Amino acid sequence: MSTPFKKELEKYRDVDEDDLLRKLSEEEIQQLEDELEELDPDNELLPVGLRQKDQTKKAPTGPLNRDQLLDHLEKQAKESKDRDDLVPYTGEKRGKQWIPKEKPMKSVIDSVTLEPELEEALVNATDAELCDIAAILGMHTLMSNQQYYEALASSTIVNKEGLNSVIQPTQYKPVPDELPNSTDVEETLKQVMENDPELEEINLNNIKNIPLATLRAYAEALKDNTHVKKFSIVGTRSNDPVAVSFAEMLKVNKTLKSLNVESNFITGNGILALMKALQLNNSLVVLKIDNQCQQLGNKVEMEIANMLEKNPVLLKFGYHFTQQGPRLRASNAVMSNNDLARINRADVSWPRFSALELEEI
Repeated sequence: MSTPFKKELEKYRDVDEDDLLRKLSEEEIQQLEDELEELDPDNELLPVGLRQKDQTKKAPTGPLNRDQLLDHLEKQAKESKDRDDLVPYTGEKRGKQWIPKEKPMKSVIDSVTLEPELEEALVNATDAELCDIAAILGMHTLMSNQQYYEALASSTIVNKEGLNSVIQPTQYKPVPDELPNSTDVEETLKQVMENDPELEEINLNNIKNIPLATLRAYAEALKDNTHVKKFSIVGTRSNDPVAVSFAEMLKVNKTLKSLNVESNFITGNGILALMKALQLNNSLVVLKIDNQCQQLGNKVEMEIANMLEKNPVLLKFGYHFTQQGPRLRASNAVMSNNDLARINRADVSWPRFSALELEEI
């Protein structure tokens, strides 16, 4: 159902707007623009320059000159007269000025009475003796830490400089650098290959120039060696191939008790190869693999924990787990191995002992 208003608009449906605009005069077009601007002066869909009609009748003088415009505005601001204040400023101070009250300072010396002997001793005391007395009384703010602790630790006067002395830095004793590893790599390898009974411990720590082929030769020679019990290659730049070689050695060797491969460039693949080799080794009780060039990751740590739970021999495992779950499982596995080792040393069956008694074995 159509309303009367819609019927009224029906007659304008077929009107040609362009034809109407062409018939308008210049004055009528200007009047139409004024009407449209009054109807919608804040139309955000129009560009900024078209939201308001151009009311400038003066012809443009040229392009914008920012410096001239600023000079003109500054000149106009200086020439305009300031507005008079309603209440002129005279600089007169009114009211009463606030003055804080001075609190009387009580003399501490006058309020303290000492025995004549003590007063005479303090008057005649030297600076060093006063420094020790201040330390005993706990007045540590009057002296340096070194003076304070030296006075408390000694029964005699040790602070000879007094309270007004310049604080000196603590003189530290120089610590000599650690001597380089003097192990002869080639000669030791020869002894391992000959199965020398006097060679039970090999320490190649921090020798940087050992070729990787030489380290793999050590692993190959240890397969048939029956005397070496401790082997350490900390900080020798060993990598995964070296770790795999030692893993193959652990599958065969039945004498080695301790292996240390810390601070090297072994990744998760090399570490897992060593851990898998422990399933076929019943002699190794100490294994240290910490501080490698990169973190092993959660997956590798879970595999390490699984293999430690399957190994009943390992008593010490040197690695700092980053995840709590694998750390707890590995700790429990190593602790169980230590408990079994104590029971085997006691040569008594497990159920006879309580937890407290196991600690004493």
